[in-house]
Order: sequence, then structure tokens, then C-alpha cells
Amino acid sequence: MIQGVQLRAGMTIVYNGVPHKVMSTKHLTPGNKRGIMQSKLRNLNTGLSLEHRFRTDDKIERAILNSREMEFLYSEGSGDDSLYYFMDTESYEQSTIDGDLIGDGKFYLVPNVKFAVEFFGEKIVGATPPKTVELKIVDTPPNMKGATASSSYKPATLETGLVVGVPPFIESGEIIRVDSEEGKYIERARAE
Repeated sequence: MIQGVQLRAGMTIVYNGVPHKVMSTKHLTPGNKRGIMQSKLRNLNTGLSLEHRFRTDDKIERAILNSREMEFLYSEGSGDDSLYYFMDTESYEQSTIDGDLIGDGKFYLVPNVKFAVEFFGEKIVGATPPKTVELKIVDTPPNMKGATASSSYKPATLETGLVVGVPPFIESGEIIRVDSEEGKYIERARAE
């Protein structure tokens, strides 16, 4: 059990006996009244969304999730209507995950990357990319002569569509390591 003030986006909770994914939260303190957590929840059984206000001292049950390592294979479609195919690395069973469950993880989906896929019972409720992912730069402004790492960063578009800031000496075609939690450049991995 957690308190309402501990509620965060991405958590899976049990609300009215049904698992719900917390899509967003906002802590509100109206005047001299007690604080509340305005939250948007998505029912994992029906897919319907709802908004609910939890008092900050309400007790909320966190859903017990099982996590399995699954390897990304390929995707079909585009946008939130996309379907992503993953394979369990132990049983070799394939599973399909909807685009809205992947969220911003789609920017780290390259073949053979292993995600931590969360299950509530046998139902997939989320997927988390690894802490770091190696991605290829497809477009960035040209190298600037005399540029150093301490210079300002320039934008670089990666193979998945993610745009990150990179040092000026990084060029198109290079492979860089990206922090998937913050969406930031870490270091040059290798040149292709």
C-alpha cells in the first residue's frame, strides 16, 4: 500500500478491484484545504480512461507485477495504433504489445534490444527499455572545426526518430549511447 502523495505516472495500481495504469498525476493544494492528487488512470481490462482525485493520505494498493525479459523483434503500423512484437528470451513465445503501452519506449525500439515487459497475471501492462541503448545518428549538422566537448550541443536525429543533443564533433552515421530514462546523449559508442 502506498499513500496518495506517492502516486506517480507509470505505476500500476488496483482501483475498485481492477488494475489501472497511472497515466498522469498532479499534486493540488486548493487554498487552505487538504492536498489532493489529481490523476488520470487507464483501466487495463477495458482500456478506458478516467480521472480520479485521491487525497494525499488515501491508502492505494499497488498491483503486483511480474517482469520478464523480452527481445524486440519488429513492429506493424504507425503511431498509437502500432503493434510491437516481442519474444520471451527463455520460452521463445511471441507477444504483441499495443503502441499506447510502449509510450516513449518506442524511441528505443531497435531489433534485438531487450525490454523488461511487465505482466499483471497473463496480461501485458507495460514495457521498459534498458537503461542505455545504442542508436545510429541519421541526421545532424556537419562537424565544426575546432569543436570541443565543452562546446554547446547540437541536435541529432536518431534512427528511431528521437532527437537528442550531441557534442559538435559527433557526425551522422555514428552510433551513440543514449540514456533511455532521460533521453540524453551519454557517449560515442562506435563509428559505423
